[in-house]
Amino acid sequence: MTLIRRMTQEDVGAVMVVERASFAVPWTVETFRKEVDDNPYAFYYVIEKDGEIIGYCGLWLIIDEANITNIAIHPDHRGHKYGERLFQHTCKKAIEHGAIQLSLEVRVSNTAAQHMYRKFGLVPGGIRKRYYSDNGEDALVMWVGLK
Repeated sequence: MTLIRRMTQEDVGAVMVVERASFAVPWTVETFRKEVDDNPYAFYYVIEKDGEIIGYCGLWLIIDEANITNIAIHPDHRGHKYGERLFQHTCKKAIEHGAIQLSLEVRVSNTAAQHMYRKFGLVPGGIRKRYYSDNGEDALVMWVGLK
């Protein structure tokens, strides 16, 4: 059984397991703690399978614009559409909070993620040159109208 819910401080340790398994330059524990408790524009969600956190998604909402900060599913659980379910839930929450458009950055080499985002109507909107600090890779900016 899976459950998607708002991230809490108690979830940060499990989220860090997903983070470290997913990214070459992971965010820190402190960053997640500040996002969850101190950032009034941040909304983070976790997806659990049988009580274990297997992924998370971060969302910033500023006025009527939403931005996905990060999304990750633990490598052991990829390929089962958990990312799609989590992304859909997060988009729904953005709409509930009044967002009329959503954007994100994705590595130009991450074609699997781009394919998933296109399923939700996101389209390329530009390139952020040398966006990723680990290897200088460009980011593709993708957008979608939510209304």
